[in-house]
Amino acid sequence: MVGLLAAPTQSIAAKRAEVSFKTDEYAGTIVIRNRERALYYVLGRGKAYRYPVAVGRQAKQWLGAAYVKGKYVKPHWAPPEDVKRDKPNIPDFIPGGSPRNPMGPRAIVLDRDQYAIHGTNRPSSIGTFASYGCIRMRNPDILDLYERVNVGDKVVVTP
Repeated sequence: MVGLLAAPTQSIAAKRAEVSFKTDEYAGTIVIRNRERALYYVLGRGKAYRYPVAVGRQAKQWLGAAYVKGKYVKPHWAPPEDVKRDKPNIPDFIPGGSPRNPMGPRAIVLDRDQYAIHGTNRPSSIGTFASYGCIRMRNPDILDLYERVNVGDKVVVTP
């Protein structure tokens, strides 16, 4: 799971768009399509909001269903073991609000391992395969999605 971001990227315009979206999932479900590097928030009636995202790099992606376990404002970040192994000089803890914190202004934590949907302090990574399994969003987009999502909502990740 990853940490937080400060104000500089707050001015980036949100890229959310309402699109046609055929699914059997209920309104309020989040569907993430790794290949597309897109997150869809299902509205129902064949519509969804589409957000560009960064997804897990090769061998770090996961598939299947999860549920929203928690929602956090200015989350702190403690890097998981695999991140520490790859980047041993990274701090053990980065407080929320720090520009070094990779979580952005909000985090939607999932009930699966240490994964979250969160903002980023690296907006240039959006649209790429960049993370250790978390889903990164532009900060204006995570602020928007955060207000729509409830604890217990379903998240589905597909190839």
